Amino acid sequence: MGEKIRIGFYALTSCYGCQLQFAMMDELLQLIPNVEVKCWYMLERDSSEVEPVDIAFIEGSVSTEEEVELVKKIRENAKTVVAVGACATQGGVQSWTDKPLEELWKTVYGDAKVKFQPKKAEPVENYIKVDYKIYGCPPEKRDFLYTLGTLLIGSWPEDIDYPVCLECRLNGNPCVLLEKGEPCLGPITRAGCDARCPAYGIACIGCRGAVGYDVAWFDSLARVFKEKGLTKEEILERMRMFNAHNPKLEEMVKRIFEGVKE
Repeated sequence: MGEKIRIGFYALTSCYGCQLQFAMMDELLQLIPNVEVKCWYMLERDSSEVEPVDIAFIEGSVSTEEEVELVKKIRENAKTVVAVGACATQGGVQSWTDKPLEELWKTVYGDAKVKFQPKKAEPVENYIKVDYKIYGCPPEKRDFLYTLGTLLIGSWPEDIDYPVCLECRLNGNPCVLLEKGEPCLGPITRAGCDARCPAYGIACIGCRGAVGYDVAWFDSLARVFKEKGLTKEEILERMRMFNAHNPKLEEMVKRIFEGVKE
């Protein structure tokens, strides 16, 4: 065996659910002979120095000016950068609202003094080049193991380019959109979760993000939602939950309501 592969787990603004998902994986113990963990905030709070690594996993959204500098430093010191989870890949639920930052700040912190400079939450790729993404809130265990495994052997993981609806059909699930009339985002959401929520009759909320800016047809789904009685605001509110930074979302949804009185 050659030198150990150096990896780091870095956390930005998040609930730490992605790191917890990783920490509960017994399979990671098998990596000890071949991997050197240079940083993992959840397991070692003092690991604040950004050291050179072969693979950097970043979870959380960029929500402070300090985090902007942190991700840039991580990128400079990493051969491969992987954005992990909905916050890192899509900005997370904290980027859902379009309210002014000052109003959000007042709601959360009031007049308290803090040691950081806040900003609206954004995906990691808005500031640095991201080589690969692991989707979900939190990601599926198998997605992380697959990604790490392929990278460790010098290969490259394949991305998922089809929607949750395909998994629903493969599993024989009743369609919660067409049969129950629920506002399900399965038609535009990246698959990989085995359609877990629709399998239990729960409409997909899109936590894995849109299947692609040029593939996800927000306007077609918005038309179906509109026919079921949802207003433009209700549709945008639901679609923004995990797609607030999708550049085509607003335009495609509004197109359905042009010239239509609500």
